[in-house]
Amino acid sequence: MSVLREAEISRKTKETDIVVKVQLEGSGNVKVNTSIKFLDHLVTSFATHSLIDIQIDATGDLIHHTAEDVALTLGEAINKALGDRKGIKRFGFAIVPMDDALAYSAVDLVKRPFQVAELKIDKEGIEDMPAEDIYHFIQSFSQSLQANIHVIVKYGNNDHHKVESAIKCMALAIRDAISPYSNRDRTPSSKGMM
Repeated sequence: MSVLREAEISRKTKETDIVVKVQLEGSGNVKVNTSIKFLDHLVTSFATHSLIDIQIDATGDLIHHTAEDVALTLGEAINKALGDRKGIKRFGFAIVPMDDALAYSAVDLVKRPFQVAELKIDKEGIEDMPAEDIYHFIQSFSQSLQANIHVIVKYGNNDHHKVESAIKCMALAIRDAISPYSNRDRTPSSKGMM
C-alpha cells in the first residue's frame, strides 16, 4: 500500500475529552495518557504488537467512561485509517503465551461488529481498572472498529498475565488482518464489498 493509512479522531462529551491519532504503517510507537495506568499499559502493549503507531490524550470523569470512550475513539480511528478495506487480508489470528497464561484470538475486519471475550479474570479488577471495564473496552473497540473479534484466554493463574496475553494476541491478529493482500486491488469478500 503506497499511501499511509492514518487518521485522527476527537471525541468530546460532558464526561470525556479524547484525541486519538493512528498510523497503520507504523512501528508500534505509542504515546498514551489516560490517567488509568492499566489502560495505558494495555494500549501500549496493543500498539507495540500491532505495529500501529498510536497517540492518545484522554481525560475523563470516571474510569468506566474514559475506558469506554478511549476504546470507541481508538477503534474509530483505525476504522477510518482502513478506508474501504480494499487490499487487506481481512482475517487474522494469533496465539500468545505469557508466563502462566495462554490466549488466542481471531479477527475478521468484515464491518460486522461482534466480539467474544473470555478473559477468565478472577478478581474484581487489575491494578486500577475494574474487570468489567476491561471487558467493555474490548466490546467498545470491536464495535467502533466494525470488526468481529474473538479473544479467548485458554488458561492462566495471574489475572494481569491473562489480560495482557489476550491484548497482545488481539494486536497480532489485527496486525495480520490489516496487512496487504497479494491482490491489492481486491476487496476481500465474495460479495465484492464489506
